[in-house]
Amino acid sequence: MNGVLLDTNVWLWASGASDRLGVRARALIADAAVDVVFSVVSAWEIVIKAGLGKLDLVGAPDDYIRARLRAQRLRVLPCTLEHTLTVSNLPDHHRDPFDRLLIAQAMAEHLSILSGDKHLRAYDIDWLDARR
Repeated sequence: MNGVLLDTNVWLWASGASDRLGVRARALIADAAVDVVFSVVSAWEIVIKAGLGKLDLVGAPDDYIRARLRAQRLRVLPCTLEHTLTVSNLPDHHRDPFDRLLIAQAMAEHLSILSGDKHLRAYDIDWLDARR
């Protein structure tokens, strides 16, 4: 395993005290030997959803994300042209634009994706169940 890209919900679950995140998933995220990756795509999704009132955070989104990333010491993955162009080659299994871009990043970077969304299993990626 080259590393694990966290789906946005998984990062939010790991950042709080959510019981949605499984024991194995929580251990994987905490394992210093695993390259755990947070995408700027997730930051974008969080900012947009918080702005629309669809996501309640403790504080402003920029402060919330920065503070938790500092504490977690995750690698932050930028979004590149290659990532965005890869989206155009994905089958239409899932319409969520954020998830599609995360899938493209996982493919381009050879990362597993840790997610609770079983729809993502339809893609040719290494999907890890975050609820386990």
